[in-house]
Amino acid sequence: MTMLVVDGLNTYYGDSHILRGVSLSLDKGTALGLLGRNGMGKTTLIRSVMGYVRAASGRVQWQGEDVTGQPPERMARRGIGYVPEGRGIFPNLSVRENLVMSARTGIDGRRDWTFERVLETFPRLAERLSHGGQQLSGGEQQMLSIGRALMTNPHLLILDEATEGLAPLIVAEIWRVIGEIRATGITTLIVDRNVRQVLAHTDHALVLEKGLVVLQGPSSDLAQDPEVLTRLLGV
Repeated sequence: MTMLVVDGLNTYYGDSHILRGVSLSLDKGTALGLLGRNGMGKTTLIRSVMGYVRAASGRVQWQGEDVTGQPPERMARRGIGYVPEGRGIFPNLSVRENLVMSARTGIDGRRDWTFERVLETFPRLAERLSHGGQQLSGGEQQMLSIGRALMTNPHLLILDEATEGLAPLIVAEIWRVIGEIRATGITTLIVDRNVRQVLAHTDHALVLEKGLVVLQGPSSDLAQDPEVLTRLLGV
């Protein structure tokens, strides 16, 4: 079953043409990596899909229904969990409050991700339930952001730069959790600068360059073509 289809998406910021006819599809239970250097349109693509940015043309389909231009709150109600670049937690709320306020059953009535399960996944958060969001380290804030998205029991989880600016030990922990999430069957879309890890944790990947899809295919195949990765991504 195809969960998400993006067809010919064009997005502008003012006069700047950011996305240029981007298309992709994401099947249920699979993971897609979105790669590209800084400023190539990865976050704009996600924000266009989620409705934070209105595309000038093109379509977004979710589970066979046209959802182009629907606002973020409706996309969230449809079962899409979003971990934004910058984390987006509520700094004036405690860890417990950040998690509980987002808790709900999935759109099909599932409640696989409970408060207890999130704390088992992120033991650090269990030790800091009464701490305010602003009191957490960057890594703990990222764990909270992921945990909060999981509490919505999403059908699709979008992770935008989940390891950016974190210490190596925390980065390793985040990738461990991403692997666990993928193993549960949640469809995932991953944006991250660590190309090798993205390719190791996804089924397919595509590369954006100046708003165009310039390369796509099975992640395992892309991982074995270092010359192309170096040319397009500088890795």
